[in-house]
Amino acid sequence: MDEYKITRVKGGTDNCYIVSAGKDAVLFDTSSKASLDMVLDALDGYDLKLIVLSHTHFDHAENAKVISDKFGVPVAYHRADDELFDDYDAQPLRSFGLVGFVVLKLSIKQLRETKAARPADPIFIKEGDTLQDYGFPDIKVIELPGHTRGSIGLLISGTFLLLGDAMDNWIRPSIGHLYWDMDVLKKTYDRIRSLGVKTIYYGHGKETEL
Repeated sequence: MDEYKITRVKGGTDNCYIVSAGKDAVLFDTSSKASLDMVLDALDGYDLKLIVLSHTHFDHAENAKVISDKFGVPVAYHRADDELFDDYDAQPLRSFGLVGFVVLKLSIKQLRETKAARPADPIFIKEGDTLQDYGFPDIKVIELPGHTRGSIGLLISGTFLLLGDAMDNWIRPSIGHLYWDMDVLKKTYDRIRSLGVKTIYYGHGKETEL
């Protein structure tokens, strides 16, 4: 819907997004600890209703508990990724191509050593759920596994798609360069391409219009 505004907050190499309708807002992903002040500044003036995590790797989830506690709002993510708060190696990543090799080599130590704090009383969301209870009836949860078991995205009015690492735009739009299961990720990629969305917003890289 036209009244929904999507604001990209770029922290380091990763993005999070504020989806707003007037002052009411949902935060999709939270970036890493180094970008906390930037994310908080971007949220200034909004009435935050909910935090949604595409998945629970630290660069998307490290600030979730802090922001949740500060604003008094819940954090929602897929149950299949809850285990990653305790152990990255529950779903170890592989890579493909030169871009994937470099990204994984640069990030693997942090992925293994930097665990995001599990939010209190998380809400587990799944395919087909909407954010209606938080004032956003036209935002639907879509499961996008492959990077992790529980990777999800938000489909807004059937037109805009927010995702984590199922795809990336490091150099050009591509299937995600890091994966837990490539066969699953390929199916997810095919599904994304079949959705007919107007714009894709990535966890890494600038959004693209299709």
